[in-house]
Amino acid sequence: MLTARRIPRHHGMSRMSEALPSESLPPAPSGAAQGAVAKLRTTLEMIKFEHSVFALPFALVAGMLAMRGWPTWRQVFWLIVAMVGARSAAMTFNRIADRKIDALNPRTRMRALPAGRLTLRFAVGFTVFSCGLLALAAWELSPLAFRLSPAAIAVLLLYSYTKRFTMFSHLVLGIADGLAPIAAWIALRNSVSLSVLLLGAAVAFWVGGFDLIYACQDIDFDRRAGIHSIPQRFGVAPALYGSIACHLAMVALLAEVIRLERLGWFAIAGLALMAALLAYEHSIVTPADLSRLNAAFFNVNGYISLLFFVTWGGDLLIH
Repeated sequence: MLTARRIPRHHGMSRMSEALPSESLPPAPSGAAQGAVAKLRTTLEMIKFEHSVFALPFALVAGMLAMRGWPTWRQVFWLIVAMVGARSAAMTFNRIADRKIDALNPRTRMRALPAGRLTLRFAVGFTVFSCGLLALAAWELSPLAFRLSPAAIAVLLLYSYTKRFTMFSHLVLGIADGLAPIAAWIALRNSVSLSVLLLGAAVAFWVGGFDLIYACQDIDFDRRAGIHSIPQRFGVAPALYGSIACHLAMVALLAEVIRLERLGWFAIAGLALMAALLAYEHSIVTPADLSRLNAAFFNVNGYISLLFFVTWGGDLLIH
């Protein structure tokens, strides 16, 4: 728990406090308030809330494709609620499932659950709450979205166990994120189309590709702990080549979506810039040098997601 830092009382401080009216000094937050803020901060850190930027823009653009323009603000609100609920549930459950493994890994042992900064009971309750939030948003958006929400929740949660029995857990993670644009389309159109299925597949290859890069840093630990992954099975170089293949597939799929949806030059330019960023990502991470792995994973992919939203969303608004 955070505690207020005690400042030594000296003559200068005494004179200052006597000169100022009492209402000019805000009361120190109570211990309960400090504890709540600390728990919120730790929870947001646990679910990597800032990484919501990865999938959310794809869901919003899928909604714009479904409506051929900007959806209503009510629809946008519930799409965001659904995405926050889905990501929070998936990340928290992943931390629950991996808590014992994380405690053994030097890179992850200071995460909230193994370090004891959050309790297992709280994490379970937060997962249930997040799943409920996703179901509520689906209910508010469309009947089909609500009926399919249990299946979506199952995929989001069960991914956490795939690394225990298959090296293709990277692709399963990609599929879980690739559901975001498909779910957004279904929520607004109460149907599905080839275009959004291809968009979902593009997201799946994108996420699976950069997860292959991210997994390279844990090869030694994964081999000792019996965790399955492509880098652990084949090594860093084949994993990085696999990541390149995934990202080439992503670009090809997005190009086909542009063709099917008859998008314009702004979307085409956006795809070209995204391809350039992917090329840059692969240029800074090599089998001989993984020192810039975090920059490739967090920074570049965040820019790709935002660029996709600005260019494809802008193209839909222009036309």
